[in-house]
Amino acid sequence: MPKDRNAVRTNALPDLRVDLVSDTATRPTAAMRAAMAAAAVGDEQRGEDPTVNLLCGRVAALLAKETALFLPSGTMCNQIAVATHCRPGDEIIAAEASHIVTSESAGAAVLAGSFVRAIACARGIFSGDDVTAAMRARKPKSPRSRLVAVEQTNNRGGGSVWPLAAIQSVAKSARSHGLALHMDGARLMNAVVASGIAAKVYAAPFDSVWLDLSKGLGCPIGGVLAGPKAFIEEAWTWKHRLGGAMRQAGILAAAGIYALDHHVERLAEDHDNARAFAARIADIPGVRLDPAEVETNLVFFDVEGTGRTGSDIAALLRARGVRIGVEDRYRMRAVTHLDVDRAGVEEAAETLRLVLADR
Repeated sequence: MPKDRNAVRTNALPDLRVDLVSDTATRPTAAMRAAMAAAAVGDEQRGEDPTVNLLCGRVAALLAKETALFLPSGTMCNQIAVATHCRPGDEIIAAEASHIVTSESAGAAVLAGSFVRAIACARGIFSGDDVTAAMRARKPKSPRSRLVAVEQTNNRGGGSVWPLAAIQSVAKSARSHGLALHMDGARLMNAVVASGIAAKVYAAPFDSVWLDLSKGLGCPIGGVLAGPKAFIEEAWTWKHRLGGAMRQAGILAAAGIYALDHHVERLAEDHDNARAFAARIADIPGVRLDPAEVETNLVFFDVEGTGRTGSDIAALLRARGVRIGVEDRYRMRAVTHLDVDRAGVEEAAETLRLVLADR
């Protein structure tokens, strides 16, 4: 961990030296904390918090959308967007590896009365033809296809970056069938940095899109949902249904503004560190992955060939001060972020090598 970052943060797990469990593990830097402490604040519900308003304006401009709404989490961004686009009985088309399928507690069904038609596709990226194939014929007994959702980057697709051509293909098909389009932008800025394509270009085909602040950008909380004015007005209604206003939220929004100013370009470091980690572990006996598939800051690898489960290996690593995530019985995930430098990923890779060699 870089000395200047380590010096200004407290670690709730003092025996944990390298934390690759998620990019949500990041802690605000000293400069980010200072920006939060100095933030001008007001009543967010009344539109009187100048820092929240500034953040929403910044993100709306970044994504070339009319306006935006500050929310506590990315999951809430997704669920509010789904509930705004859909009505009970509607169907959402998305990759089976999408966050709204795997990690949101069936929120679309519970909150919007809608459900997901999951597309089986490589690395969480599907095509316009896939959308057309997933469309249901309009019948009284069938659910109505309403929304197509794209996750950029796709987490469980391995941090895969949606190619612009694939997005345009999906958008063309969706529009031809009268469907709305939503982008889950949990790691959108990772895709921007990896591809060199501007966020507004990726976002252009979508009716709604949100940007996460609490992952690679290093904020302690928050996401910003953007779209047309009428969409965001209705999204405000859902925000109140799900918990209401955040009051003097400028303290949190200031972290997002700081991150947009200082933490975007440095995402390239995380991508380089992820590739370095993948290269270091690819030749460990029993570990299976393709380093060429590491596009951003996520590294998924299979450990079935080691004769141990992911949970067993994670426990051994944790005992040596390294934390790596477990996706299922044999699949593990390492996520690089601003709190882990090259030395940290090298230590994690070497520790993995040692625990697997220790029989």
